[in-house]
Amino acid sequence: MDEERGTPQRPDAQRNRERILAVALTELTRSADAPVSAIAKKAGVGQGTFYRNFPNREALVLEVYRYEMQQVADTAAQLLSTRTPDRALREWMDRLAQYAMAKAGLADALRTTASRYGSLAQLGHGPVTRGITLLLHANEEAGTIRPGVTPDDFALAIAGLWQLDPHSEWQPRAARLLDLVMDGLRAGAPGGGPPSAEARP
Repeated sequence: MDEERGTPQRPDAQRNRERILAVALTELTRSADAPVSAIAKKAGVGQGTFYRNFPNREALVLEVYRYEMQQVADTAAQLLSTRTPDRALREWMDRLAQYAMAKAGLADALRTTASRYGSLAQLGHGPVTRGITLLLHANEEAGTIRPGVTPDDFALAIAGLWQLDPHSEWQPRAARLLDLVMDGLRAGAPGGGPPSAEARP
């Protein structure tokens, strides 16, 4: 079991781990076959440090995926603390689009790993679902979206993100799709919400 599963890691050990994950995301997005030795070298850690954190390649790939999902989920509460609920939701959707493109770049590595370890659904969808639930509840309470929208409804509505080519000019297409989703969520809202362009910062 990894050190961080028990007692908290020392700050330097935590920094090493986060640096490995950041480099791994970049390298695996660029090439699903990126060697772990190159990832360790670019992260500035030795092989021993690397393998203490990630005993094998599959563990690294799964943790990159889980880490990214948790990062996306955590931004929901952060955005709600500084923005109105509808602006927080729309900005979070942009963060999710950025994540979707990163995940698409990791697709080959994830597919290989998933074939050995089963479904990826258990590795991060829970935190993301909680983030979506938090945002939807805040907006329903504020009257900025129609009542009764579930996390499953939301996931189906934005599923088109995963059809975009990460190597294309995906940003304007994603923005248009998410504006349409936001407009749909506002339809029938008790508070009547502003058009999506006004809800964005």
